[in-house]
Amino acid sequence: MIDAVTMPIIGYMHSPYREKFGIPRQPNLVEVECFIEMAEPYNDLLAFDGLENFSHLWLVWQFHDNKNSDNSLNQQPKFRAQVRPPRLGGNQKIGVFATRSMYRPSPIGLSVVRYLRVEKHAKSVRLYVSGADLLNGTPILDIKPYIQYSDAIVDSVSGYAQEQPVRKLVQWMESAQSQQLLLLKQGILNKRVLGELEQVLSLDPRPAYQDDAERVYGMCFAELNIQFTVDERNVSIVNIEQTNLEI
Repeated sequence: MIDAVTMPIIGYMHSPYREKFGIPRQPNLVEVECFIEMAEPYNDLLAFDGLENFSHLWLVWQFHDNKNSDNSLNQQPKFRAQVRPPRLGGNQKIGVFATRSMYRPSPIGLSVVRYLRVEKHAKSVRLYVSGADLLNGTPILDIKPYIQYSDAIVDSVSGYAQEQPVRKLVQWMESAQSQQLLLLKQGILNKRVLGELEQVLSLDPRPAYQDDAERVYGMCFAELNIQFTVDERNVSIVNIEQTNLEI
């Protein structure tokens, strides 16, 4: 018999990542601004008193959109002893406990993010952060301050992920450039979201096993649908348009 625990959801992430495709594989690779909408009774400003003295936070959250799990902390998801990390090309298997794979015995994630601010919106309290790698709608289980002297291990060894991924140059094709200018003029796109989008694409969001320079990929980011191609050095945006989805 497998023991289970119940954890409260204290809030939900609001991020421009509307689908798993395109989400950075680690936190703080992209400086995307997001916010956590706190749920009752955790939407109390007193709970955040003193948080402004910390630059970074730990977010404890739930993988809630895995196709092979039941999306519950109270039920045991299907166990995979080994997975295929993208950093190893997606072809080599390694033990799940030596990875940060989403397919875990307990569907719990942990991310360090930069603290920005806390704002009150009517009865809602929002915690703004940057650098999150969370899908829009992700349930948040806890928030803890990052402690530099104990949490940062300067001589740590990170196995196959010791170095940051190499970024590609992002370029706009002529037609996409015209679409970008129109969206900026209409107020649908702004300079901040544009910069965030380019950061995401520079990390090459394709699965590690795909390497077709002719293929056109599609990605949803914020209120935008983006189509792009990828070669050895460049990510080329070929189309960008507004979606009907709400952030």
